[in-house]
Amino acid sequence: MNSIIKALETRYATKKFDTNKKLSPADMDILLEALRLTPSSFGLQPWKFIQVTTPEVRTELQANSRGQAQITEASDLIIIAAKTNLQENDVEEYIQDIITTRAIGNAEGLAGYKKMMLDTIGARTPEQIKWWNQKQAYIAMGVLLTVCASMGIDACPMEGFDASKYDEILWLDKLELTATLVIPVGYRSSEDKDASMAKVRFSVEKLVIKK
Repeated sequence: MNSIIKALETRYATKKFDTNKKLSPADMDILLEALRLTPSSFGLQPWKFIQVTTPEVRTELQANSRGQAQITEASDLIIIAAKTNLQENDVEEYIQDIITTRAIGNAEGLAGYKKMMLDTIGARTPEQIKWWNQKQAYIAMGVLLTVCASMGIDACPMEGFDASKYDEILWLDKLELTATLVIPVGYRSSEDKDASMAKVRFSVEKLVIKK
């Protein structure tokens, strides 16, 4: 069986983590780099990734996550925060990064691309832009879960939290960000009964429509 398929077969939303087993700094660097490389619409990267390492903060977040133990028991906690807005300065920052990264002499050749991005943003209401950015956060989550599985790292994607409280605790609102997804990462506990359950997925024949 292909190694990535085998890894995806064994991954699951981990309910109980081994509190004595921690990710190495090198492995965490890989996860964060994978998030950095996540694709996004136009390449605008409308997010920030919050790595919460302070135990007291994680305890406070747990109180606003329906008390779910994964928040504090997992080795590490990653929050994907989507930008609540996109403006011309966001596009300009990205254009400048393209120029620097690709050693382009000037922005003349990118004028059409810049206009397309600005026109797309300008055609959306602030609420539509926020929703668009939050949808893209799920791409980052998918990348993270897949990379975790390939590395034998467990994770638990979560929506069951009070986003407004997270924004307040982490000062995200002051950065025009909003907590969108929470992903505790670490290693499953031998006491997690869900770990031994067979994965339930419909067959390819049921899910794939060929035209």
